[in-house]
Amino acid sequence: MSNPPHDTLRMVRLREELERRGLDCLALVPGPNLFYLTGLSFHLSERPVVALLPVDAPPAIVLPALEVPKLALAVGAITSYPYTDEEGPVRAFQQACAALELAEARIGVEGLRMRVMEARLLERYAPNCQLIPADEVMEELRILKDAGEIAALRRAVAVAEAALRAVLAQVRPGMTEREAAALLMVELLRGGGEGLPFEPIVVAGPNAASPHAVPTDRPIRTGEPVIIDCGAMVGGYVSDITRTVALGGLPEEMVRVYEVVRQANEVGRAHIQPGRTAQEVDRAARQVIRAAGYGDFFIHRTGHGLGLEVHEPPYIVEGNRLSLQTGMTFTVEPGVYLPGQGGVRIEDDVLVTPGGAETLTTFPRELLVL
Repeated sequence: MSNPPHDTLRMVRLREELERRGLDCLALVPGPNLFYLTGLSFHLSERPVVALLPVDAPPAIVLPALEVPKLALAVGAITSYPYTDEEGPVRAFQQACAALELAEARIGVEGLRMRVMEARLLERYAPNCQLIPADEVMEELRILKDAGEIAALRRAVAVAEAALRAVLAQVRPGMTEREAAALLMVELLRGGGEGLPFEPIVVAGPNAASPHAVPTDRPIRTGEPVIIDCGAMVGGYVSDITRTVALGGLPEEMVRVYEVVRQANEVGRAHIQPGRTAQEVDRAARQVIRAAGYGDFFIHRTGHGLGLEVHEPPYIVEGNRLSLQTGMTFTVEPGVYLPGQGGVRIEDDVLVTPGGAETLTTFPRELLVL
C-alpha cells in the first residue's frame, strides 16, 4: 500500500489496521477518535459531521459550512463537503459517498458514538454498504501513548493536583458538597485546565458510599469521610484523581477502611508490569480488600484507561486478559463503600514502563485530616 506524502503516521497505521480487518473505510463523528486522527474538534449537534477515512483515497469530511474555517487546523489534507443550514446535509452526503465510491463498501463505525441520524445518511447515500462496529480499530491505535501524549497527561495531572490542594485549603465544616465542587471547578480552570473531563465529585458521609454520587446541598460535617474526585483536560488529554479526606478525624472503622484501601492502591500499583494482564492487577488490589473482610464493598473495577477520554481501554477488571504494555496509561482506584456510613477511594494515574509503572499522580495518600 502506498501512502500520499501528506499522510501522518497515525493515518498510515489506521489504513493498515482497516486493511487487516477487511474494512474499506472508517466513518467518524465528533469526538476523541476524530481529534486523534485529524486534530479537529466539533460539537455533536443536530448538524451532522462525519469524517470518511478510506483505505485507498484521501480523507473527506461532511460538515456544516460554518465549520469550514476549522479545517485550517487539520493535521493532513482533508477534502470538505460542506452544506448550509438552508439546504441541509443530503447533497453533501451524496457527493462525498459518490466521490469515495462507498456503495457496497464495508464501513467501520463507532459503535459507542455514531447516532442513528448519521448511520441512516450513510446507508442511504452509500447504497448496500455495511456499517460494521469498529471501536477496536481505534482502541488499537490509541492504547499506547507516545511522548507527546504522556507529556499532556503529566500537565493535566499537575493542574488537577494543584486545584485539589487549593480547594482543601478552603473546605470547612458546614460548606455544602455543591459549594466545594464549584470551588474545585473554578480552581481547575483557573490553574490551566482547558476543560473538565467530568464534573467533579465532592461527597461526604453517607453520600460517599455511592462511587458516582452527585454533589448535593448537604453540609459537610466533622467526623465523616469526604471523597473528592476530579480531573483536568490539557491539550485534549485528561487526568483523574481521587482522594478521601476527613474534617476533624474519622470513626475507628473508617480509619481502618482507609488503611485497607491505601494498601490496596499500593499493592495494585506495585503489581503493574509489562506482560502481566489487566485482571492480575485487579486481583492484586482486590485481594487486599477481600482479606480485610470488605470484599463485598469493593463494587467496581480497579481501574480504567486514561487519555483523550476519562474512560477508555485498558480496563483493569476481572476477565480482561489483555497483556499490559509499555505506554499504556490507566487509573488504579480501589474503594470500599459502606452503606449508610460512607466510603473511601484512592485513585492514581499510572504509566506502564519497561520496568513496571510510574505513578503520574503524586498527591499524598496518607489520611489527611483537615
